[in-house]
Amino acid sequence: MKKLALYVSSVLLAAAVLTGSSAMNTGKVSADNPICQTAFSPDPAPMVVDDTLYVYTGVDREGNNDFYYMTGYQCLSTKDMQNWTNHGVFMNDTDFKWASKNNAWASQCIERNGKYYFYFTTTTNGRAIGVGVSDSPTGPFKDVLGKPLVGPNWDYIDPTVMIDDDGQAWLMFGNPKCYYVKLKEDMVTLDGEIKSFSMTKDAFGPSEKRDSSYGEGPWITKHGDLYYLVYAAFYGSDGGESMGYSTAPSVTGPWKYGGQIMKAHNCFTTHGGIIDFKDHSYFFYHKNGLKGGGTFNRSAAVEEFTYKADGSIPLLTMSNEGPAQLEYLNPYVRTEAETINWSEGIKIEACSEGGANIASIEAGDYVRVKGVDFREGAESFKASVASNADGGKIELHLDSKTGPVIGTANVSGTGGWQNWEEVTGTVKGAEGVHDLYLVFNGGSGFLFNVDWWQFGSDKVSAAEPGTPAEDNGYIFHSTFESGADSWTGRGSAKTSVASGNAQSGSKSLSVTGREAEWNGAQKVLSSSKFKAGQEYAFSVCFGNTDADDTVEYKLTLQYTDASGEVNYDKIAQTSGNPGEFVQLYNPNYKIPSGASDLYIIAETTDSKCDFYIDEAIAAPAGTEIDGPKSTAVSPTKIKGDLDMDGRISVGDLVALKSGVLSGFKSKSAKSNADVDNSGEANSADAVYLQKYLLGTLAEFPDNTPPEPEKPAFNYNAKLSYKEAPGNYLEPMNGGGQIIKETYTGINGGNTLNVYLPAGYDKNKKYNIFYLM
Repeated sequence: MKKLALYVSSVLLAAAVLTGSSAMNTGKVSADNPICQTAFSPDPAPMVVDDTLYVYTGVDREGNNDFYYMTGYQCLSTKDMQNWTNHGVFMNDTDFKWASKNNAWASQCIERNGKYYFYFTTTTNGRAIGVGVSDSPTGPFKDVLGKPLVGPNWDYIDPTVMIDDDGQAWLMFGNPKCYYVKLKEDMVTLDGEIKSFSMTKDAFGPSEKRDSSYGEGPWITKHGDLYYLVYAAFYGSDGGESMGYSTAPSVTGPWKYGGQIMKAHNCFTTHGGIIDFKDHSYFFYHKNGLKGGGTFNRSAAVEEFTYKADGSIPLLTMSNEGPAQLEYLNPYVRTEAETINWSEGIKIEACSEGGANIASIEAGDYVRVKGVDFREGAESFKASVASNADGGKIELHLDSKTGPVIGTANVSGTGGWQNWEEVTGTVKGAEGVHDLYLVFNGGSGFLFNVDWWQFGSDKVSAAEPGTPAEDNGYIFHSTFESGADSWTGRGSAKTSVASGNAQSGSKSLSVTGREAEWNGAQKVLSSSKFKAGQEYAFSVCFGNTDADDTVEYKLTLQYTDASGEVNYDKIAQTSGNPGEFVQLYNPNYKIPSGASDLYIIAETTDSKCDFYIDEAIAAPAGTEIDGPKSTAVSPTKIKGDLDMDGRISVGDLVALKSGVLSGFKSKSAKSNADVDNSGEANSADAVYLQKYLLGTLAEFPDNTPPEPEKPAFNYNAKLSYKEAPGNYLEPMNGGGQIIKETYTGINGGNTLNVYLPAGYDKNKKYNIFYLM
């Protein structure tokens, strides 16, 4: 029986013969661009989350098209810019009921406060832009509005979105004008009127037939102190769209034309996006790059570039090679089979185990994975497979489809295309760094599916990094050199990337505006990477410059337990001196069983000072992570000892009198100066201390003010909203009714329940009271 894949594509054979070596192969291959060979993939839109770059593309309909028919959206991700994990189609064209078929045009995704917002173009009595919300960068995305965010209007296409340094979010879109509008913090509500830029030649470049060269497909971003607007441009003589850009000192301009990024090439349209990732800059675009491709069947590609000293972008040319690989792939950890540098014949489909798997495999099809670091040598191989046919075998070749065979795994029928079983095989001759080819062979028809694969070795630790392994096998590594890396403010605290105060590199994350000890910085821990009941290593470096005493820093896990209660658990805690960074490190922290909705929080125990964090790392349990050790000495708590030397002397009396007149040098000195515990250091304390030194007073009096009566309700500022039980809204006999309303607070959209008394009349006014 023929098995159905989620989508079908034509592919280009990319067999290549390379010489094996223990270093990165440098031989030319037939192609590494386009980045996806399993479907046509127009309008690429990149997004960085932690150590991963995601790219969202459309899916051009298969066949000989006569227009831009796009059937949905897919997501790919990479850690090394050469091997791409294809997460499959996460949204079809009509998943939002108000959207029309075959009209899923350009899109972009962005993260805010642990949520992912996906903006896309469709048609509903005119072009419109919708937005979906998800807890994961790969979806699923929910239609929270039930209608377009903007539109319908035939000009409203190709959304781009950014969050400025001050936290203000902006949405831009449009053909032939570029429109812009503010978004509220909930990212799904417009904040003001929609405006458009003045489309002049000075702002957006020359054109033979238009007011400016701007055409469509805007992309807004910031690099250094400049804002960049990249767009598809019509210069009039190129025979299609080029890519141009303009720069400005602010997100709203004034814009100044910068030049071309890429000239028109082998399909009429193009759509670009630029982004920084792991200290490199990349330009994404689409082209005609696969067999059967063309103007209406386009494929995503990427080139690396370097900004010039004046901030300008050089003119780029499309290539088949793509950018250099950033780090080698570690084969000793589970690798998704849909992680691909190049492939022939395969398709991607949804997997019953979650995520995606490779499918529609026939004899001779293959997957190439680039730059695999086997180190001292692999000894075994295993894979998760499923087959509703007779199966076949997975042959493991090095450096080309016909290169040396290092192992084979035989696959039998498993009774279904989603009935998964593990197969194994021995491996010999795999040492050093090579390109790995998984070549599939067997009888006729479809053979089997593959979900994941992994190599094993007694010589190599799975947690050890490959070479050069810039991130040492870390789950995330926030250096803040290229941005906040999804760390956000908590409570009143504001976070921003700061230069000049760093544990390493030149930047750190500044945490300011703290009104309480728990106001700090937080980061969502992905449920796909952090599991309840499992252990991990966490390390974060803290520092400050404005504290006048030692500060006790705290690394905390916030989580929701099985009953729905929010809890807080200490990961690590230590003190640091002003002006120095200290490491908070726990190599074996266990996430509580049943925990969900995980946040890692950087805070303090009793100080509200501003502080910095840097080198924030999560890693497999037991990972050794170096960092600066604390040299802080806790101040003495001896009343009258203002210089913290462990004794009371005339020098302390001098310091007390000076402090009363001109201010104390530290909080600890001020605390110890209050010798009578009155709550204030004043001249009376100086008299008591002088008498104590003269021997006329044996001990200080205790003038502690009486404690105020405690309120009956002990308010916990860290409590968060929790949905009421299902029967909460059931009306009682003779009572009124409870309705659900929504409001926008400081942390975005929330819901609340409103009680309407019996006989409520919406035309009358009533006194109300609030329960917080």
